[in-house]
Amino acid sequence: MNELMRELNENNVGMVKLNEPLARHTTMKIGGPTDLFIEPSSIEGLEKTMKLISKAQVNWRAIGRGSNLLVSDKGIEGVVIKLGNSLNQMNLDGTVLTVGAGYSLVALAMLISRKGLSGLEFASGIPGSVGGAVYMNAGAHGSDISNILTEAHILFNDGTLEWLSNEEMEFSYRTSVLQKKRPGIVVEARFQLKEGDKEQIVDVMQKNKDYRKVTQPYDSPCAGSIFRNPLPQYAGKLIQDAGLKGHRIGGAQISDMHGNFIVNAGNAKAEDVLQLIQYVKKTIFEKYNVHLETEVEIIGKI
Repeated sequence: MNELMRELNENNVGMVKLNEPLARHTTMKIGGPTDLFIEPSSIEGLEKTMKLISKAQVNWRAIGRGSNLLVSDKGIEGVVIKLGNSLNQMNLDGTVLTVGAGYSLVALAMLISRKGLSGLEFASGIPGSVGGAVYMNAGAHGSDISNILTEAHILFNDGTLEWLSNEEMEFSYRTSVLQKKRPGIVVEARFQLKEGDKEQIVDVMQKNKDYRKVTQPYDSPCAGSIFRNPLPQYAGKLIQDAGLKGHRIGGAQISDMHGNFIVNAGNAKAEDVLQLIQYVKKTIFEKYNVHLETEVEIIGKI
């Protein structure tokens, strides 16, 4: 890792740190250190980073704002690349929006709504970055990223960049081709929006935001929805009906506001959260014969 770090610094890719605690970079405030932490200062820096990582043949993964992650207490072996504010460029050409992966999804949705453009209303209140949202096809209120994305600029393992169409992204419920079939990093995304009534769009945005405020615990450290909805049923409703809201293991607690959220109620460890997840899965299966699958991405050393 020291040799890789030296080469990264020589190439001025951006900020490079050894043994950086990932609790500093996840919304749940949980996670051990990564061997090498890199926050590229530009797309060019990101390209150089990926080529050097490929040359060194070390494991890597990318993160955005860390809002859908549970990182092991033991941390992550290899390299973590954070797509931060240096990748938050934006260009609006009529109703076509091209935006960098590091841009805050909430901030983007608000900005676009004030311009009288429709398409991102569902994203009001969804934490995280544009890149993370595209990677997992984030959605809410009956819509998701796949409904507006036309193409995504992807950086692959070998350092090559390629624009993938909506079809090539192979979107489905909270997944994309990048999660398994073609691992890569979202660098930019292009969205097709629609002109609409500014007051009506802003009103919908505010209602969505208000709904999240009163139903979801985003004022506490959490990772968003823990489980995928076993449609047509909803994970939060099943957990609530099972009487599990408020149940706690160690510092991890099922939110009193929403059954599908686990909050860091005080110095929680990843192991606390994992035990709580298993307890919920076991209880819901025994009560309702329903298998819950996690939506939050669980990563790191076992």
